Amino acid sequence: MSRWPGKYVIGLTGNIATGKSVVRKMLEHLGAFGIDADGLSHRAMDRSGPAYAQVAQTFGELIVGDDGQIDREMLGGIVFANPKALAKLEAIVHPYVRQAVDILTARAQQPVIVVEAIKLLESEIAGWCDSVWVVDVPPQAQAARLMHKRGLTAEQAQLRIAAQPSQNDKIAKADVVIDNGESFEETWSQVQSHWLRLVPGQVVPDLDDMVAMTPTAPQMTLGAAPTVMVRRGKPADAAAIATFINQSTQNARSLTRADVMAAFGEKAFVLAQVNDSLGALAGWQVENLVTRVDDMYVLDNVPPDLIFKPLLESIETASRELQSEAAFLFVPPALKGGAAAALAQAGYEETSADNLTITAWRDAVRESQPAGALVFFKKLREDRVMRPV
Repeated sequence: MSRWPGKYVIGLTGNIATGKSVVRKMLEHLGAFGIDADGLSHRAMDRSGPAYAQVAQTFGELIVGDDGQIDREMLGGIVFANPKALAKLEAIVHPYVRQAVDILTARAQQPVIVVEAIKLLESEIAGWCDSVWVVDVPPQAQAARLMHKRGLTAEQAQLRIAAQPSQNDKIAKADVVIDNGESFEETWSQVQSHWLRLVPGQVVPDLDDMVAMTPTAPQMTLGAAPTVMVRRGKPADAAAIATFINQSTQNARSLTRADVMAAFGEKAFVLAQVNDSLGALAGWQVENLVTRVDDMYVLDNVPPDLIFKPLLESIETASRELQSEAAFLFVPPALKGGAAAALAQAGYEETSADNLTITAWRDAVRESQPAGALVFFKKLREDRVMRPV
């Protein structure tokens, strides 16, 4: 029985670069509340986090950068080459992660919780789970992803992979194994199938049966009193989303349906239908309890003040359900003039990464800000899970 009455808890694990976060995002699309335990461990070591002082004292001044933050790359080089050092780091950080998982799960509104953790089966959290899902890919795919996405050398990638516990041991303890070595659609199909089989009372439409929104023409007739309907995008909308982005950027971006399907493994989309046509959309995600709206597209003849408020309200509502602390909106300069009043009215203020004092928020901006985009910020909740002690 779950540690939390009324909650069904999925423990999601798999070794480095197997695609755990993609599967977690898929489960979030199906209605689960996702927790990135590894992301929480990073927050615990932030300068504003509860484990910072002890980690810095244990591993010395060499791992502290000029900005006062722990250099995670340098720390990783130490602990991944020395099992005793890794165990010492985990002994410091993991109690704070467990505490945060407990807090987030207890106050989540969703009945299904997904806890993603690379060391799930080695931790106390495994005993809190109703089922364990393991994500698997071939070892060569792990190495390729580490080199491509994290810029590691082949030697560094192999070192990270070798430092992990046996993937086969994880698979042996799994209730569900997700093969993430092929296409998004194949992984998505597996996730949906196991969700319906294992998660009580959950229903999801079949991917092929969902009705997609029709792509709009580049120009539409608004009329005297245009109506706006906002809804969350579905994978079945992928072709329409790709067409709309291509049209609204005059093909400066050239996306295919497959590109958008892959993007669903990282983010969600909110679509604004103006009258009978798609007039605007936003792509967003909550990672590490921070909302990032990094895609915003509006047709030229759709006034931003018509659609910004309903789009942002939809994203904020969903973000609060995911316990996000803050929202960052990345706006192309061309949109700022028409959107400034609507953003101010919605409570957003222009900022920059350098002006942010919370490390996780600053990192979110630096990681997600598109080149040339302006940053607008709104705090969504006062309390933070990872606070200094």
